[in-house]
Amino acid sequence: MPVQVTAARRAVAALAVAAAAFTSTPAVAAPQDPAAPEVRTQVTIDPIDLNGPAISEVKVTVTNAGPERLNRLDVTFNGPVGWAVQPAVVSVDGTYKPGAAATAEFRIQVPEQRGGFTMRTFTATATYKGGDGRGIATGTRVERSGPVSARLSDAYNKVAVTDENDTRAGEFDGEGNSFSAQKLAAVGLTPGASVSALGAQLTWPAAAPGTKNSVSSTGQAVKVAGKGSKLVFLGSGVGFGAAGTATVFYADGSSTTGSIGFPNWSFQEPTAHGATLVKSTDGRNRPDGYGNAGIDYRVFAHSVALDPAKEVELVVLPANAAVHVFDIAVAP
Repeated sequence: MPVQVTAARRAVAALAVAAAAFTSTPAVAAPQDPAAPEVRTQVTIDPIDLNGPAISEVKVTVTNAGPERLNRLDVTFNGPVGWAVQPAVVSVDGTYKPGAAATAEFRIQVPEQRGGFTMRTFTATATYKGGDGRGIATGTRVERSGPVSARLSDAYNKVAVTDENDTRAGEFDGEGNSFSAQKLAAVGLTPGASVSALGAQLTWPAAAPGTKNSVSSTGQAVKVAGKGSKLVFLGSGVGFGAAGTATVFYADGSSTTGSIGFPNWSFQEPTAHGATLVKSTDGRNRPDGYGNAGIDYRVFAHSVALDPAKEVELVVLPANAAVHVFDIAVAP
């Protein structure tokens, strides 16, 4: 059945003028009564063109999967904060039998794309009578754009390890300091060595000392493949606030988020941010050579829980440059 939108609600002001009026935070469904009917109404959002600056057309489809006819349908659509949407509400005339679908069309003002990997969340909410008897249903869509590294080593941007005979390239902590390759080797962390942590088999960076061999995490996206119970991160922290949210995307488009963090590589509780100590090394390399003997400089592990039934596609690292990552692996 074609959608008919009432003339009164199609009359809207120009998008640029009415941006504030048409933008709001995503709608949230009311808490569900356990005794209420099962949610069956499906709300889906078509792909959205993020090649801004532009005004993109968006189509939202509402499918009646309930046992009764659905009517008095109103649909709202929201994007990221600050993105203007027009109109504010689409009212759909008519009734829809079980299995039938209605569509509502919106326009959204897409700003110029920024560099790097980004995730944008869009939400559509339908209110209605009949259908599944719930009266409200919500759908979301996450659009991704920007580069994705094929492997973590492609995203290396910091020299975290140097040779004691040439420490000048070190830049782990922003002050020219770095891990000693010799002291790492003494605890089994040689280039390319296998590392067991939190049930996962990880690999110490194979890059040579004095070259880029770790990732200072700023929201980079990295491909990761496999199924398992958790995604394990091997790394260390700079300062005392090295924590953030990691997002795992599955092959089916769904995602999981979780908080990870590492203690400062020295002088912080080894369990800070929920991390697990993996290795401790003696001293560190400074711009003028090896020093700080007798003080531990450490490597940790942390993890994000996974849906074991789903295939992992990629992970988006926390947007916190104090989090340094050496490797990522899926644990069974």
